[in-house]
Amino acid sequence: MLAALGAYGLWGLLPIFFKLLHEVAPVEVVAQRVLWSLVLILGLLAARRGLGPLSSALRNRKLLFPLMGSALFIGINWVIYVWSVNSDHVIAASLGYFLNPLVNVALGVLVLKEKLRRAQILAIAIATLGVAIMAAAAVTTLWISVGLALSFAFYGLIRKMTPVAPMAGLGVETLILTPFALAYLLWLSGHGGISLGTSAHVTWLLIASGALTTIPLVLFAMAAHRLPMATLGLMQYLAPSLQFLCGVFLYGEKLSHGQMASFALIWLGLIVFAGDGFTAARRNRLSPV
Repeated sequence: MLAALGAYGLWGLLPIFFKLLHEVAPVEVVAQRVLWSLVLILGLLAARRGLGPLSSALRNRKLLFPLMGSALFIGINWVIYVWSVNSDHVIAASLGYFLNPLVNVALGVLVLKEKLRRAQILAIAIATLGVAIMAAAAVTTLWISVGLALSFAFYGLIRKMTPVAPMAGLGVETLILTPFALAYLLWLSGHGGISLGTSAHVTWLLIASGALTTIPLVLFAMAAHRLPMATLGLMQYLAPSLQFLCGVFLYGEKLSHGQMASFALIWLGLIVFAGDGFTAARRNRLSPV
């Protein structure tokens, strides 16, 4: 639970960080994220003597093929997200992550055969209505929201179903993306367009993007292995709520009455879900062993 809160809290504040890199092309930001993440991950694994599991995962086809899929989905997610933030579509990006938990819940029920209590179904229905209203109020940017929701939902599902340690799995995904990131940066440098080194400010921000990529993904992978998809999905509303607030109050993006209504419904659904979870946990504590 703490890992999930940490991951979603960091993701919720990422618009502030990426706005500082507004002069860097989104694909270059993602390529730099991949390379600096790899440096950090390999360093952490070496310090924890965890390079063995990474090597084993790379040699295991049953792990490698699913992680190729998860690497593809997270790469797509990163590009869409960075582009949307630096194109002044933070609210549209937040809608994508409002949609994502609902997709997680659907995948949990359909693929993993998870069961929902009546209060959970009510909470999801209320939140779904809120998201539907928000989607109707932002048709032109809906592709951003749908792309982010689907890419991250399938990433989470693959990671949950793949029996690999969080850090080793992230290391494999990053290694898979590294050749593509290097090829793009080499092409970019040959055309005089690379941003790394143009200023100390930009250089340090690009280096820091590795840590801001790695830490929440590791926390998320830990949470995905230990929490039901339904619980994980509803908790994820923390990240888009923070993104939503950044878009409205920090960056002055316009908010319609429909979006305000949908935001209220989504949080009402969260309150119902959280109340049901608290009641169920208390009932389990009081029941005789």
